[in-house]
Amino acid sequence: MEKAATPPITTRDVSLTFIKGMAVLKAFDAANTHLTLPQIARITGIDRAITRRLVLTLVQLGYVQQKERVFSLTPRILVLAGGFLQGRQFGKSIEPVLRAFAHRVGEGISMAMIDGEEAVYVAHAGSDRSMVSIGFTVGSRVPLLPTAMGRALLAFGPPAVAKDLMAGAPVQKFTPATVTDRAAIRKDIARVVERGYAFLDGEFEAGVAAVAVPVRTRGAEVAALGVSASSARFKQESFRNSVIETLNECSNAIGGLL
Repeated sequence: MEKAATPPITTRDVSLTFIKGMAVLKAFDAANTHLTLPQIARITGIDRAITRRLVLTLVQLGYVQQKERVFSLTPRILVLAGGFLQGRQFGKSIEPVLRAFAHRVGEGISMAMIDGEEAVYVAHAGSDRSMVSIGFTVGSRVPLLPTAMGRALLAFGPPAVAKDLMAGAPVQKFTPATVTDRAAIRKDIARVVERGYAFLDGEFEAGVAAVAVPVRTRGAEVAALGVSASSARFKQESFRNSVIETLNECSNAIGGLL
């Protein structure tokens, strides 16, 4: 017997105030760690008076702190992600596995999932021998189209979702090597499906290449594992093959844990 389709959520069923409050929290990112009320209002597009009430409410709740006229997030914001990370045991079960395989390949291994039009990092384990550190941590976000992680997620995710994202996700020129032609990106993602991994060289960061593979979970969620290193190192066929093999083994080990 087929399950009944979940009815769509209508505007009447949601809290617009809560949506605006979340927009205020999302205004704080790597480029905007400290903001004034006018800056938050400009970023969110929310009326200044409403912005003020939302921000002061977040201050009252302890998620935002104020110093004179400038606001910033507090460590309490991590509580919002804690349930997701702890529920899937990323720190307890996933990261130790990533760390073991990272030491084998000599580079850090990251795990990401799709969130809207971006990939968000949900786990990471470094290696003492890693030659490249691009500064990504749990919670970091990268665009889908110009990254190996993003293309792996699109290649092995739900086809309908991937189709919409390939057509609508932002295309930005990060380096001279960034491919911005959507047709070319779709062709590359088709090749990713055929060979089982994504490989990009210098499209997101000049001089940095990356490989990513899918994580096949028991549920409907899509995840990917990736390694970034210098372009010169990835030119060594033995290293690239070793990374792909290691990521696939790591993916098989993690897939049974999710």
